[in-house]
Amino acid sequence: MPSLRVSEAAALLGVSDDTVRRWIDQGRLPSQQENGRMAIAGQALAVFAQELADSPEPGNTTAASARNRMRGIVTRVLKDGVMAQVELQAGPFRVVSLMSREAADELGLEPGVIAVASIKSTHVVVEIPEA
Repeated sequence: MPSLRVSEAAALLGVSDDTVRRWIDQGRLPSQQENGRMAIAGQALAVFAQELADSPEPGNTTAASARNRMRGIVTRVLKDGVMAQVELQAGPFRVVSLMSREAADELGLEPGVIAVASIKSTHVVVEIPEA
């Protein structure tokens, strides 16, 4: 079972090392000592990340088929005559969406607006980084 250092866990969660240490001190995130350093089991971090991501359904949606929803803040909107490119920062993730300019205008998308990226894909690539 892989374990991660506090700094690695913080980077994966998109928070500071101090925030991870605070969660450990509060008992929210389990840890153990390994070689004199605080470490977090990979499985425990995965469960904790899932708990952080769980949030109520956005808006007045009654049902949806997309399961991947990320709440974030709009950081950039580029518009031309027909299309808009909207960038959203959701934790450590940068999500870029292309949509009609009309849709971006109707949603009032501009930097600073809180939005939810709903992602549905039939092709998702999962990779394991080098250790």
